[in-house]
Order: sequence, then structure tokens, then C-alpha cells
Amino acid sequence: ATITSKQNKTKQNKPQRRHSLRQSFDTMTKSLFLACSLLWTAQAFIMAGHHHHQSRSSALASSSDRIAFSKYEGLGNDFILIDDRDKTEPSLTPEESAKLSDRNFGVGGDGVIFALQPPDEQHDFTMRIYNSDGSEPEMCGNGIRCMAQFLKDLGEDSDSYKIHTLAGTIVPVMTEDGNICVDMGEPILEGPKVPTTLPTNFEGDSVVEQDYDANGKSWKISAVSMGNPHAIIFVDDLEADVVLDSDGPALETADIFPAKTNVEFVQVMSPTHLKMKVWERGAGPTLACGTGACALTVAAIRAGKIPRDQGPCRVTLPGGDLFIEWKEEDNKVYMTGPATFAFDGSARHF
Repeated sequence: ATITSKQNKTKQNKPQRRHSLRQSFDTMTKSLFLACSLLWTAQAFIMAGHHHHQSRSSALASSSDRIAFSKYEGLGNDFILIDDRDKTEPSLTPEESAKLSDRNFGVGGDGVIFALQPPDEQHDFTMRIYNSDGSEPEMCGNGIRCMAQFLKDLGEDSDSYKIHTLAGTIVPVMTEDGNICVDMGEPILEGPKVPTTLPTNFEGDSVVEQDYDANGKSWKISAVSMGNPHAIIFVDDLEADVVLDSDGPALETADIFPAKTNVEFVQVMSPTHLKMKVWERGAGPTLACGTGACALTVAAIRAGKIPRDQGPCRVTLPGGDLFIEWKEEDNKVYMTGPATFAFDGSARHF
């Protein structure tokens, strides 16, 4: 009787258990469906956001392309280097280069240098440069050392490079001590070719310590071109005799220099040591000027300030020393100094 009773109770409980299981299954199904719906909604939201981000990024990329650059300096004369080896013209306009060179609103630099394709098989590369004001000089001595180091860092592994510039062919040579020696070519000494309209007063229609008044002062100007014009003035004391911020621009833009000019103020420290300050055409005061160091060494020799046969002359600039030699055997000027990598980056086109 007891067994029969238990069996009956079991039979009575089976429908209840089935109903409970069905309810549990329905509940699980609804929960699973709800979870799947939430997951699908979340995925759709994420994909929509991702698509929106991609579209926005694409729009930004198309509206403001970026350009890669490297920053180098030669004795503090700093430049933005652009790898344009696959191009014949610079990637940036003079106006864009000026904005990029702005030290407050851009990358900052004394100019932008472009490493371009060579014009012929006699050259390895072409160098173009825009100053910080957007003007284009013929050449830059510190800049070409920076370009040589830039090319080496890009993998153009060579002991020397034949670089086409607006001033002619310039050949920087990588030295074992890490410096770069640059064959700067022969100086241009004829006054009209510098160019200057100052009266010639020295052999070969040249200008050596010619009198000229500017900014309320009397100066003795020597004119030399290293492919770009230079006005060299020897003073007794760089600190006492020169107000760079006013004397520099007054001479740079003087009408006796139809293409404007770089201005170097020089103090003779010894027969083997010159010290200078520079006001660069299109850039203002800089820490170093390679072509200026070459030009003033030539001017010092011609004015009898230092001997020519002594070997390299040490030229101290605000950013450090360069070593300059005007060789008699080939009449060329050789400049030796460093070029240092600072950093890489990318910038939007302005």
C-alpha cells in the first residue's frame, strides 16, 4: 500500500515538473534572446561609431595631408629636412615653408631644405632651401652639411655627395671623425657679380673695406660671394661696436646690394682665429652661417688680417666653431664642421 501510494504521488508530480521545466526553458530562452539582442545592439553601435571615426579620420586626412620631416642643426643653425628624392620640385611652397619654420606656430627652424632628384647623371641629388621668411637663397653652408648627414641617415651610404644647388655643384665629404668637409668652390670676388654697386677698389674689380654709411654709422665693407652675397665688416669689439638687431637689417637691405645680402661682423682674435656674428638674409640673426664663415675668411686674407698659407682658420660663431681653408692650389674654399640629427616628426600642410 505504501509503495502504491508513492507511485501515485510520483505520477501526480510528473506534470508539475514538466510545467516547471517548460517555464525554466522559456525563461532561459527569453533571457538568451534578450542577451543576444543587447549584444547585437552593442556591436551595431560600436561598428557605427568605428565607421564614423574612420569617416572623420578620412576626412581629416583628405583635408589636411601630413608631411614627414627630420630636424637637423649645424652649430645651432637649424633646419627642417624633407625627403623629396622622388621629386624634382619641393613638396612645400615658400609660404608653407615659412609657416612651418615659425618657432611659435610651426615646427621652428632657420629654413626648410628639400633633398630632390639630381638634374643629370653628374650629380647625386639636388638641394633647394626656403628661408624662414619664404625667400630662396642660392645655397647654405650649414644647411648642406645637414643635408649630407640627412642623406646618410636615410641610407644613402657614401663618403661624399655631388649636390646640385642654385650656386653650382657642392661636394660634402663625410670624415672619419664624424664631421663633414665641404668643397664650397671658388669665391666670387668681382663686385658686380657678388652683386654690389659699391665702387670697386681692389684688384679684379673687387671690393675690400670700402667706406659706406648705414644706420648712422660708418662701415668698411668687403664684398664676397660664395654663390650667395656677403658683406663682411671687421670691428675692434663685437659686443661694443655692433647692435646686431638694427645694424644687420640696415645693411642687409641697403640699396648697394640689389639682391640683399648676408652681413658678417668679424673680430680678429689671432692670425688663426676669427670670431663673428651674422645677420642672415631672409633669416635674421642665427647661431651659425657656413657660407658666411667662408666669405669672411676670404675677406680677412684679402684685407691682410690673416695669412693664407697657415692651413685651416678657426672661425667661432655663436653656435660653435667651423674650420675654413682657402687653398691656393685650386683656389677653392673648404669648410669643416658638424651636422647633428635632432628629431623626426610629421606636420600638416599649412
